[in-house]
Amino acid sequence: MANGQWYPPEWPERIRALAEGTLTPVVPRRAATVMLLKDTGSGSTGSRPEDTGSRPAVHMLRRRASMAFAGGAYAYPGGGVDPRDDDHHVRWAGPTRAWWASRLGVDETAAQAIVCAAVRETYEEAGVLLAGPAADTVVGDTTGDDWETDRAALVARDLSFAEFLDRRGLVLRSDLLGAWTRWITPEFEPRRYDTFFFVAVLPEGQRTRNASTEADRTVWIRPSEAIDGYDRGDLLMMPPTIATLRQLGAYGSAAEALAAAPGRDMTPVLARARLVDGELVLSWPGHDEFTKHIPTGGASA
Repeated sequence: MANGQWYPPEWPERIRALAEGTLTPVVPRRAATVMLLKDTGSGSTGSRPEDTGSRPAVHMLRRRASMAFAGGAYAYPGGGVDPRDDDHHVRWAGPTRAWWASRLGVDETAAQAIVCAAVRETYEEAGVLLAGPAADTVVGDTTGDDWETDRAALVARDLSFAEFLDRRGLVLRSDLLGAWTRWITPEFEPRRYDTFFFVAVLPEGQRTRNASTEADRTVWIRPSEAIDGYDRGDLLMMPPTIATLRQLGAYGSAAEALAAAPGRDMTPVLARARLVDGELVLSWPGHDEFTKHIPTGGASA
């Protein structure tokens, strides 16, 4: 493998089964993930010219090697929608649910659930909370035993996100999120997600930590550095992760990236597997770098 593209060994067999009609695709579960950004100081930390000066860094975590899905791969905080994320009691600030429904291409109930999942998962896995006492404020510190008790209860699903916000008198700040892209796990995968990627800026006064049981490492890294690690084969990533890193590399600040989000195309990216001239071809529309040619006899090329 010339780079760090995550490629499970069972894919060729499952792709052939899908092409032959013997594999029934699993219905994808809705999920949300957040590319949390912060500005870095001046100076160069990488080998590329764009690494000079103030460039944003993104918070990433490395999934434990024991994880059934993408073990060992670098990703962003995120996870599946909790059925209670569409609770109508969620206290809300920023663009309306109707606006988010239009932006995400779903109904209003699903839109709230997806946005809530993005904010909740960021808190559960990184300890960062995009909420505040009022529509124009954000909490400045989420450390302490009482916060950790609530976070653990959220993770265990003993506490819904709506109950958590209400208990603390907080309002979800949907205006602190920007919808960036949407990827759907290929039809041949046994675990499928319809994942909405968001971008957000680390709130002042808050700091990230590895609060996830699914990760063995977290890091703040400039997109260009992460891309270099992937290209060398040192950092393992799934296609949507490296694709979004390449997109983020164009922005000079965290705020600039967030401001660009409303103009992003949210058409879902879904891999296609087809038989061409005796070999299986796996491709992601609009992302030619991830195309794989798989001989019908077995190994990937």
